Amino acid sequence: MLPMFNEITLKLRDTLTKKVQDGAQEIELLSWMSRTALELVGQSGLGYSFDSLTDEECAHPYSQALKGLLTLSFYWPSENLRHGRELSDYMWKLSTGIYHEKIQAFARGDDAVVQQIGRGKDIMSVLIKENMKVSDEDKLDENELIAQSALARTLLLLAQHPSVQARLREELVEARRENQGDDLGYDQLVSLPYLDSICRETLRLYPPVPRLMRTAVKDTILPLSTPVVGTDGSVITEIPVPAGADVLISIMGSNRNEALWGPDALEWKPERWLNPLPNVISEAKIPGVYSHLMTFNGGGRSCIGFKFSQLEMKVVLAHLVETFEFSPSDKRIDWHYAAVSNPYVREEGSRRVQLPIRMALAKKA
Repeated sequence: MLPMFNEITLKLRDTLTKKVQDGAQEIELLSWMSRTALELVGQSGLGYSFDSLTDEECAHPYSQALKGLLTLSFYWPSENLRHGRELSDYMWKLSTGIYHEKIQAFARGDDAVVQQIGRGKDIMSVLIKENMKVSDEDKLDENELIAQSALARTLLLLAQHPSVQARLREELVEARRENQGDDLGYDQLVSLPYLDSICRETLRLYPPVPRLMRTAVKDTILPLSTPVVGTDGSVITEIPVPAGADVLISIMGSNRNEALWGPDALEWKPERWLNPLPNVISEAKIPGVYSHLMTFNGGGRSCIGFKFSQLEMKVVLAHLVETFEFSPSDKRIDWHYAAVSNPYVREEGSRRVQLPIRMALAKKA
C-alpha cells in the first residue's frame, strides 16, 4: 500500500511545486488535503481514481459531495438536512455502482479486472475475491475520511511553529540521505521519532472528530474514573444509564484532561511524546485504541481505519515538508466543529471551508 500512497502524494507534490516555482504563494490547502485523502481511500480501498490531482478543480462530484456532507451538523436539526440526504443518496449510488462494476469485472475474468482496476490489490477487490461480506454496522462511511482535517491542522501548526517545521525537515532530509535518496520504506517512515510525535500531538490536542454520540442498547451502569460529589453531599462513583439514553462522549475533553496531561495540556508540544509518558496516563486506562487517546474511539465501534489514517498523515507530511516551507497567511482562521472540525476564513464571512497557507520551495540542505 505504501508505494501507492507515495505515487499519489508525489502527484500532489508536483502540482503544488508548479504553483510556487516562481516564488512564495498563498495556497488554499484544505481542498488539496481533502482531494488527496479521497484519492488515497479511493485507490487503496476501492481501486477507483476520483482525482488526478493535476487540475485546479476536481471534476469528480463525489469529492464535492463528501466535503459538503462533512460540514453539516449530524447532531442538531437544520435547514441543511434535505441537502445532506441528497448528498448521502448520491454517494451511496456511486459507491454501489463501483462495487457492481467490480463484481461484473471479476465475472469476466482476471484480464477484465486488470484492464478495469489495475492489479486488484485494493481492499474491495481482496474482499470480493475472498467472498467476504460485512454487515451494515461494519461498513465504512464518510466519517472515515477525517485525515484531511488532521493533515490541514498539522500543516497550519507547522506554519505557526517554524522551529518545529525546520526540525522535522532535518529529520526527513537525513532519513532520505541515509536511504540513498530513495523514498522511505514503511519501517523507516513509521520509526521517525519527531514525525511520529508531531502526528500524535496533533491528534491529541485537535482530534478531527471532537465528540461522539452513542445510544445505550440496554440498561447499564457507567462507572466514573473519578468520584464526584452530588448536590446532597453524597459521593457518586457510578451513574445508571437506561436503555435508549444518548451519551455524549467528549473526545477533546478526554484528550485535554489536565489531570492526566498536566498543566500544559492545552499546548501543542510534540516533544512530550519523545519521552515515556507519565504513569498517570497509562494508569487512567483510557479505552482508546491509539496512544491513550480517544481520538479514534475504542471498543467494538472504534475507527477501523485509524492505521490507514496514521500512514496517510506520515506519507503526505514527509513529502510536503521535505519539499516546501509553510508560513501562516495574513487571514484569520477559525475552526468550526460539526461532524468534523473544519477551518474557515473569518474576514470573508463565508461558510466555505478553506485553509490558506503561504508556501515556498524549501531551501536545499
